[in-house]
Amino acid sequence: MAGAMTAGMVYLGVKTGLFRAMQGKGPLQASQVVSLSGLQHRYVEEWLKGMAAAGYLEYDAAKETFALPEEQAYFLASDDSDHFVGGLFAAVPPMLRVAPDVVRAFAEGGGVAFEKFGPECVEALDLINRGQYESRFADYWLKAMPDAAAKLAAGGRALDVGCGAGRVCAALAKAFPRAEIMGIDPDTESIKRAKASAPGIRFEALTTSQLKDKGFDLITLCDVLHDLAAPLATLQEIRALLKPEGVLFIVEPKAADRVEDNRNPVATTFYGFSLFHCMTQSLARGGPGLGTCLGPAATEKLVREAGFGRFERLELKSLTNLFYAARP
Repeated sequence: MAGAMTAGMVYLGVKTGLFRAMQGKGPLQASQVVSLSGLQHRYVEEWLKGMAAAGYLEYDAAKETFALPEEQAYFLASDDSDHFVGGLFAAVPPMLRVAPDVVRAFAEGGGVAFEKFGPECVEALDLINRGQYESRFADYWLKAMPDAAAKLAAGGRALDVGCGAGRVCAALAKAFPRAEIMGIDPDTESIKRAKASAPGIRFEALTTSQLKDKGFDLITLCDVLHDLAAPLATLQEIRALLKPEGVLFIVEPKAADRVEDNRNPVATTFYGFSLFHCMTQSLARGGPGLGTCLGPAATEKLVREAGFGRFERLELKSLTNLFYAARP
């Protein structure tokens, strides 16, 4: 319960801007935090005490001051950076809001459709990945596939499947101005957000089965494979959309194949995400519900079953992601 309540309080700090207001200011009394944030005194006071109790803020009893340590500010007051984790906490309300529906699914089957999570969830998913995509995708991750990068630099074609808010497409378009970039996602709310955040890029509310274009040099599946309602069919369709020498780049949550190797906070978080979002929305559409902790072995098995001849785990450093390259 302490962990659950702490997550809720961190969500409040992220959404209200309290962490950003306190960043770099040193020890502050409650009234000073109120002045900096422009928020209601009684709520700010209780939040400060709660965050101090949880260890997120340092409290000086003699001076009655609260301070946000630099280590916490690095993760919670760093919007748009590649190390901002506020999006994780922004996902808590929309996911736990559907908890009664998940309980019902335990007994009756099925799940919670993606649309039921609402725009707040789309925004949270964007916040979780935005900084990484903007800072690392082209400058670090794509360098592990120099052949794909070279083709895009020369004016090649790239497709992001399950593009969400369009951040991968935006990163690719910025890094490779000569390339043709496209993003598809069946969720109309996500496509709406993508078009607003990255104007000039082609975004369509489509699935791979509906897409008529072919001949892509690079196709990306970023935090999407385990969510799919028809993962094998989608991978087969992606293979058909690729050029013979093209590459599929897959990013998946960092989880081990064995349960005993997943006894850590990262995997625990992912199992929660699976139950309250990833697995249940796949099951709601009649999918297999692969789950957030798919793991490397199951990922490779699925990709090879789809007909890809080459599969490689890329040695890219990340605390939260695994990376793969698959070629026809």
